[in-house]
Order: sequence, then C-alpha cells, then structure tokens
Amino acid sequence: MRDDARDGERLQKVLARAGFGSRRANEDLIDAGRVTVNGDVAILGRRVDPARDRIEVDGIPVVVRDDLVYYLLNKPPHVMTTARDPEGRRTVLDLVPIEPRVFAIGRLDYDSEGLIVLTNDGDLAHRVAHPSSGVEKAYLAEVDGIPSRAALRALREGVELDDGPTAPARVRLQQTRGNTAALEIVIHEGRNRQVRRMCEAVGHPVRRLVRTRIGPVADRALAPGAWRPLSLAEVRSLYAAAGAGEPPE
Repeated sequence: MRDDARDGERLQKVLARAGFGSRRANEDLIDAGRVTVNGDVAILGRRVDPARDRIEVDGIPVVVRDDLVYYLLNKPPHVMTTARDPEGRRTVLDLVPIEPRVFAIGRLDYDSEGLIVLTNDGDLAHRVAHPSSGVEKAYLAEVDGIPSRAALRALREGVELDDGPTAPARVRLQQTRGNTAALEIVIHEGRNRQVRRMCEAVGHPVRRLVRTRIGPVADRALAPGAWRPLSLAEVRSLYAAAGAGEPPE
C-alpha cells in the first residue's frame, strides 16, 4: 500500500479542516451522497489531494487549499480598485497584505466606499463577477432631492441607461433630511457605476455611495480602510450565492 503522502488525505479529515464538523458528521455527509470528488459521488475511505481534486458538498466547492486567501475590505473613498494607478493614487492593494498577491472581485469607483472582496481564488472571483451569477450587492446611496413614488418605481422596475435598461432592483427610501434622501438599493448586475447612473437617470444624483453587502457577506463593524479574512463559512456562502456546479463560461 502506498503511503499517505502519495495517497493524499482522508476525505473526512479534509472536510473537518474545511469547517464541516466532526468526523462522524462528515461520514454522514459522505454516506448521504452529498460529497463529490471530481464529479463522482464520494465513498467512505476515499483519499484526496486538496491541491488537485475538486471536492464539493451539495454542489458547492470545498475550499481547503492553504495558498488561497480571502479578504473583506471596507474601502474608503478616494482609493482605486485597480491593482495600480498611473496617477499614483492609493489602491485597495495598498490596504491589504502584500503577499500573496490578490485581486478585487468587481469594482467600486474612486469616490465610492464600502465592502469589497479580494482574493487569489480565480474560480470564486469568476463566479461572483460573472453577469449570470446574480450575486446581489446592496448599497446605501445618499442622493440629491427626495425621490417621488414614480422615481422609486422606475428604479425598481428598471431605467434606461446608455448601455441598455437595468434589471429590476429592490429600492427602499430609508430616510430624508432637508433636500437629500438615503436609499437602500439592491442590484444583481455589475455594470460600471451602475447605481450612480441609475439615480442620475431619475433625476437624483448620488452624493455618497456605500456598498453594504456582497451576496450574504456583510460587516457593519469593519472600519473604513480596515480588512479581515473571510471565514470558511463566508467563502462557502459566496460560492453558494454564485451558483453551484461548473463555473460559467
């Protein structure tokens, strides 16, 4: 019999390290046929190489590779989301560890604030950013003027932009103050400066824009400019929100 280093690790051990509970709980997952390895339903005693084998529970990838990192950053205003800026402005990469090299999933424009995920997991990044994934992003927008019912309805049903109509969105008027209003806007598209353009299209330019949630991931306690690692449960929840199965083309 070959040694463990060549055979890999027992699947139950890998699942436990990924946060799926005790060995007994993981044996139950395998017995129930909920675990697959490279597309095949796993059996008890299966050994795997997490660096090469694709392990899924209920169709959602299990992340156990030690070389993958996931950061949740609360981007302050006046920071670029790109890896580098020709004008020398700060970027999100200046706010997280230098190594390993990571990249942002999606973008927030220079003036916008809020949550953004940075990772070196290209599979997750592709899934979350792909237009077909439908991963929700929630924003708090402070806008000029008080939107009428008609304006709110237009935002909810879709407005015409220069690159086509927007998909339906969830929009709620949270509060008004003087001649400004705060709107909660939840979209599942990822067009450039979409929320700003939507609000401007109905006559209410954005004064301040903060992303408060990415799919199921939120953190009200994370200070502007601060970051933290995503938990294994949060990584799994992002994979789940982006859809199980093979990544989109």
